[in-house]
Amino acid sequence: MYRLSAPPRGAVPAPRGAGGPALIAVAHGSRDPRSAATMAAVVAEVAAARPDIPVRLAFLDLSAPSVNEVVDDLAARGHTDVIVVPLLLGSAFHARVDLPALLAEATRRHSRLQLSQAPVLGPDPLLISALADRVATACGLPSLAAPMATDSQPAAGHASMGPPWLAPLSVVTPATGPLGGPSLGIAVAAVGSRDAAANRRTSVVARRLAAVTGRPTEICFATVEPGLAPAVDRLRARGAESIVVAPWFLAPGLLTDRLIAAAPEVVHADVIGAHTALVDVIWTRYDVGVAADLELSA
Repeated sequence: MYRLSAPPRGAVPAPRGAGGPALIAVAHGSRDPRSAATMAAVVAEVAAARPDIPVRLAFLDLSAPSVNEVVDDLAARGHTDVIVVPLLLGSAFHARVDLPALLAEATRRHSRLQLSQAPVLGPDPLLISALADRVATACGLPSLAAPMATDSQPAAGHASMGPPWLAPLSVVTPATGPLGGPSLGIAVAAVGSRDAAANRRTSVVARRLAAVTGRPTEICFATVEPGLAPAVDRLRARGAESIVVAPWFLAPGLLTDRLIAAAPEVVHADVIGAHTALVDVIWTRYDVGVAADLELSA
């Protein structure tokens, strides 16, 4: 059986203890070997955080192993319940069409296997904090990492509302003062989509990062307009004397190289990569899937 998990109503418990469904972390895939190596490092940290749960990495395209290969292997090993967490920052074609189709076809091959697709990562407050950390490091400042609620496990006084990335901005813990001084501007660079609505949804990342860092931000994209150069111009028009590019990417690759080539004169922060916040968000999405399954079977 294949299920697409929606966030359960109210706060999501974080199951702990011995065992649980297997987790397949599904990354996009890339021709650039740095991407697969980074995602392998991320998933190694995920597996180390909860060693009682089987954790596997799979890719949608261009990298191995494929989703089909990992699902078939888990089924051959006797697993009957699997939570699939898309390692995707946006809910676009891959999350809404490609991956559900792959999982539906896999359940036709393995009738005893239940596959549940968890929500995408989205602009979770923890990932915004990770992005702020990467900016701080690029500016030679201390880490901003601090305990904060995820979207699916709200801070006290905040209820879970709809998709996991729609938590109120007040969930994000702001920096104690403006990051990098008053002359710093941040260009938040994402992949981009032909879907203008998807790009508008991504712009929440820039707004949330501004709330965390206290610095002006502008959104830009690697594959569509507005590109990085206009974002840099807008930041300078707003008074920024120094610019740092914050790549809203999980791993390095051809697109992050394109961003660096487009503006080699500015500072480029590192991708999110194997940040502890990403590990926490992946496990939270897994717990959403487990809780949704329990709610459906109650």
